[in-house]
Amino acid sequence: MRFHLKIFLTMASAIVGISIIFVLLTHLIVSRSIEAVIQEARGSEVSLIASELEDYYLRHNQSWEEIEQSDLRLSVHQKSSSVLVMDNHHQVILQQGDSPMKLVTRLGVKHTILVQGKSAGYFYYYDPEIASFNKILIGIPISVVIVISVSGLLLLLVALIIAYQLSKWLASPLKKLLPSIERLGQGELGIQADVKVQDEYGQIASAFNLMSAELQKAEKLRRNMSADIAHELRTPLTIIGGKMDELQQRGQPVPPEMLLPLQDELIRLNRLVEELRTLSLAEAGQLHINKVETDMADLAQQLCAVIEPLADKKNIAIHLEVLTQQTNLLVDPNRIRQVLLNLLTNAIRYTPNQGTIWIRLLNTDDQWLNIIVEDTGIGIAAEHLPHLFDRFYRTDDARSRARGGSGLGLAIAKQYVISHQGTIKVESQENQGTRFTIQLPYANA
Repeated sequence: MRFHLKIFLTMASAIVGISIIFVLLTHLIVSRSIEAVIQEARGSEVSLIASELEDYYLRHNQSWEEIEQSDLRLSVHQKSSSVLVMDNHHQVILQQGDSPMKLVTRLGVKHTILVQGKSAGYFYYYDPEIASFNKILIGIPISVVIVISVSGLLLLLVALIIAYQLSKWLASPLKKLLPSIERLGQGELGIQADVKVQDEYGQIASAFNLMSAELQKAEKLRRNMSADIAHELRTPLTIIGGKMDELQQRGQPVPPEMLLPLQDELIRLNRLVEELRTLSLAEAGQLHINKVETDMADLAQQLCAVIEPLADKKNIAIHLEVLTQQTNLLVDPNRIRQVLLNLLTNAIRYTPNQGTIWIRLLNTDDQWLNIIVEDTGIGIAAEHLPHLFDRFYRTDDARSRARGGSGLGLAIAKQYVISHQGTIKVESQENQGTRFTIQLPYANA
């Protein structure tokens, strides 16, 4: 069943139910009101007759024998009054007055005779005025119900038309959204729903559009990553294949030194596969992190000593500045070492001769330790900065494959930092230098 029909049926059921309740309540109120008027008009007469009958029944040993000799109308001062008395077996034991029995039982006032809490029979009291009241009691509620029912049906018809149109209006944003959902399900990633309302439907449409855009972006990244991986794997495999063909065509024994290029390519291939595996584990949150108390100043000092020979080849000065006494962190030293080594290696690679590299440790509060790696290198263009930590991302010139690595180093570094509940960001200006800032928490569980 369509959504707007469900809404319509729900609203229609509610309208019908409310109308029925209103009619019943109106009938009940009108009936009770007229009964109260009758009780007020003839309550004393009925009470007197009931009292006389109860006394008679007790005086005659709870029997109605010779009741026909009593004249109950003596205590009633109403003209043309009639009284009809019946026992518990609905047998007429007394009828006084000129009115027909059928008229008395239909338009008279009925009252039960109670003696010592038990029913001894009942009687009808009738006079023309009471008959008029009872006619009103019967006629007015019926008339009211008929009038209300007819007018209610008209109102119900109008309400149902309004409810139908309202249900269609409420369901219209969903009807607009549904084709987009179907197209997305058929693989048309990035499809956007044209729903411009600002209510909950608008929020659903906005969430759908965002989801569709994110799926398109994820699909594009997946395709790019597959192409990058294929490209990265093809290069060493092509080199290895070419070398192997060359060696086979020679048909001569192969000296060990001719196998060294093949070994280099195999090493590169293995490193690429291992980096991909590590990155996948880190992104899935399944990377093993072995945290121990580590003095980051000592770790930075060790890294400076490791890369110093490489920096000396380009006459690059490396300065370590420890600007805080709080340098101990609970981290995996091997992972953090790899992060810093990656940043320092890149800094040396893209810093011209006679340049300078700084490693600074400082904090601005008791929550975070900032580790800054800054160089005076060639810098990175602003359009590349948002993508710098993406897999296989390289700038067109400065970070080309000839000068760079596999394109996974910064992506892995970012995941390592995230695994320590930290952050990493980059700032750069072309021809002035680049600064990487890592924030690691002191309270790292």
